[in-house]
Amino acid sequence: MLIVDETGFVKKGTGSAGVQRQYSGTAGRIENCQIGVFLAYATPAGRALLDRRLYLPAHTWLADAERCQAAGIPDEIDFATKPALATAMVLAALEAGVPAHWVTGDEVYGQDPRLRTALEERRMGYVLAIAGNRRINLDGVQLSAAQVAARVADRHWHRYRAGQGAKGPRWYAWAWARIDENETDGYRWLLIRRNLTTGELAFYRCYAPPRQPLMTLVKIAGVRWAIEESFQAAKGQVGLDHYQARGWTAWHRHIALAMLALAILAAIAAAQPSSTATDRIPLTVPEIRRLLATLLLTCHRSFTDVLRWSDWRRRHQATARRCHYQRRSEP
Repeated sequence: MLIVDETGFVKKGTGSAGVQRQYSGTAGRIENCQIGVFLAYATPAGRALLDRRLYLPAHTWLADAERCQAAGIPDEIDFATKPALATAMVLAALEAGVPAHWVTGDEVYGQDPRLRTALEERRMGYVLAIAGNRRINLDGVQLSAAQVAARVADRHWHRYRAGQGAKGPRWYAWAWARIDENETDGYRWLLIRRNLTTGELAFYRCYAPPRQPLMTLVKIAGVRWAIEESFQAAKGQVGLDHYQARGWTAWHRHIALAMLALAILAAIAAAQPSSTATDRIPLTVPEIRRLLATLLLTCHRSFTDVLRWSDWRRRHQATARRCHYQRRSEP
């Protein structure tokens, strides 16, 4: 599955390419930052970042030729919205032969009809989040997603797990409705998610060339969090946001190297032999990075001591995870 999302890089000053005061999901507020749009790839074996694009605001950057020249931005770069950048990355990945069958993303990308059209033309399934006020065609009537949710009877809600969270499985109530039934080139649905505790609703526009069961759409919607985990791993383990580069080329080079490092760690984690042991967790990306750094960059500790410490730590992490899962599984 391919996942699109953006992340912010908080910066000081005005010289870094693309920097301005804008909303950053990383900071949770408006900050002076750069915004990078990323494409992630998720499989049952693991996930990694595949591609990146630096978002350039039109008024503060592309309208100022001298500023762009000082930051090394090529003359042929034109303004592109975040969904347009995501579309270009998805199409490039498909043309490169990446084996993917689904695309998912948050509301920024779900509200863009050009992205959805590009995917449907290539018969790529998608599960894209939308806002509750977005209008959809249900039985020939234009209704908002929230209005459709209000019509769902209690018996039509189904309790499904949307993947594993940090403290156990993420359980939600789900409902769906067939939309745009007059279209003949595939199936389209409105997927509705309800928080079991707060009742908060989330909505997704879905498409697939063949008919799909509800559980498949739920699974794809849950996989979207893989890119957030990739951002966290890339920033915490391989220094995705640890740079002082200001220029256009330097930014892309640094980000590419960080993505490559993360992909190597993810590949090592995926290559572990399967094990049925429950008393320790498998080697994770942070643990692999820690082992590589300790074994390759230090000489005062023996391999045996390092591996014994890693085994002890993973045993205790397995115990903590079981406790979290048991507490989350209680009625």
